[in-house]
Amino acid sequence: MVAENPLFVGWSLKKFKATVINDIWPEVLFFSGVATMVTLVSEMTTHKLSFSSAMLTVLGTVLGLVISFRTSSAYERYMEGRKLWTNIAIASRNLAQIIWVHVPFQRMDKKTGQQKSVLEISIEKKSMVNIVQAYSVAVKHLLRAEPGVYYEDLYPLICFLPRYATHSSERATDDDMLPLWKSSAMDNEKHKTAHTLTSSRPLSPDHSVGRAGSAPPAGAPSGTDDNEKDLGQLSEDQIYHSLRGRLKRKKSFDPEMALPVVYSEHPLLPARNPPKESLYDYLPFLRVFKMMFKALFRPLLRPFRRHKPEPEPQIPTSASAATRSFTGKKLRPEAIESNVPLEITLFLSSYLAWLLRNGQLQPAIASAFTTGIAQLQDTVTNLDRIRNTPLPFAYQAHLRISLWLYLFFLPFQVWSSFHYLTIPGTAFASFLLLGFLEIGQEIENPFNYDMNDLDLDAFCLSIQRELHEITAHTCPDPEEYIFTAWNQPFAPGDRRTAEEMMNDVNHSYHGPETGMHSIRRTLLKGWWDVDQMTRAR
Repeated sequence: MVAENPLFVGWSLKKFKATVINDIWPEVLFFSGVATMVTLVSEMTTHKLSFSSAMLTVLGTVLGLVISFRTSSAYERYMEGRKLWTNIAIASRNLAQIIWVHVPFQRMDKKTGQQKSVLEISIEKKSMVNIVQAYSVAVKHLLRAEPGVYYEDLYPLICFLPRYATHSSERATDDDMLPLWKSSAMDNEKHKTAHTLTSSRPLSPDHSVGRAGSAPPAGAPSGTDDNEKDLGQLSEDQIYHSLRGRLKRKKSFDPEMALPVVYSEHPLLPARNPPKESLYDYLPFLRVFKMMFKALFRPLLRPFRRHKPEPEPQIPTSASAATRSFTGKKLRPEAIESNVPLEITLFLSSYLAWLLRNGQLQPAIASAFTTGIAQLQDTVTNLDRIRNTPLPFAYQAHLRISLWLYLFFLPFQVWSSFHYLTIPGTAFASFLLLGFLEIGQEIENPFNYDMNDLDLDAFCLSIQRELHEITAHTCPDPEEYIFTAWNQPFAPGDRRTAEEMMNDVNHSYHGPETGMHSIRRTLLKGWWDVDQMTRAR
């Protein structure tokens, strides 16, 4: 296999930003300046700023080994994160298969004694598979320091979950709100508006309101007509839904359009919400001039500024936090706590308990269901451990200080041999060693939006496609597809189809005494043919 050189294939400014040049250029510039000072003083004056380089080789070897260990340990965390996301995909597939295939479609209603409709059971099972899909999305937002549930790829999947302990939204208050919605800062009054809209005029995919002007559904509260009159006075800016502003963007790739279309209490944040980029992210040295400009001209421009109203308080996200220091060095986003993955596993556990109470699962399948839920919980705990457990500060500080001292005294030791080449030599050594050290810090938390991070969005979309493929399975009986003209089960020993073999009742396969012996003989011949045909000569 011939691997492409990533440095020269598809080069762009985004790839340049993904390098560590933006993070190490101040240090490289500083040590290059030290080397310039040492060289100029030694070359142009009688003072020779040099001493023996006996320690150079020993210290350089030790320091190189330590930096290599630092980078290797960070890469192990990177690969462990990738393996854990594979575990989430496997557990999600297993749970979806258990729900869709092993939970029966035939079921009796204990209250009425009649058999439930296939539609009712299909809606139940598909809704629970959607909750399984929501788990991976919730973990993605947790790892990216994005709390809450109000995202375009998460809220539509779990908006039907109960919001209040009283199970009655009309009489519920903020004190009755369940933890999933309380921690997401759900607005109780706005939820009542969204609930009325959902019940009376649901959205259709073409951004129009379905059943507009129609009679309220049977069993609706008596105040529905009054609520409709009040809702008719609302402007588009006061009604939030998952299609808001999406059709106007006309993106060529918009996977959230495949999700349910629902109303919400708050504007839904994008599924992918990276920090805003600017010219300073690509040319970080300009940040220094930006600070100088602000310090000089801000007092002069202050009288001409208009007072802006304070924005409404919002839940902080990774997009709203500073991502780089004034020199352009990347800043680690602050970790946040999110109970959304835990709440989702609680609903899956309660669904399993309900199935067991109603005798809908065999013990072995129920054990596999429990194992899948436990695997999801174990995986998110390990992912959170990677995100919240950096290398100890003492180790990082001592390593960086040791490297700084080594690079600081490097020009003093090599000037007698390199002279003016000391300047580019020191710059190259600084770039090399500081780059490897910064790479280790860059990849030890691989869950953000950088090009060096894991593509969590692609993982979630892959899980979404697989779960929809599972629910598209029709669960047919084996005899519907095995005994057909398309199947040749005994090939190459016997190339007749299953239909031909079943219809040939006079063959030895059907004999009460010769049947099994003849079948074994055919399978033995098939093994021998395969062994001969598949070996290269």
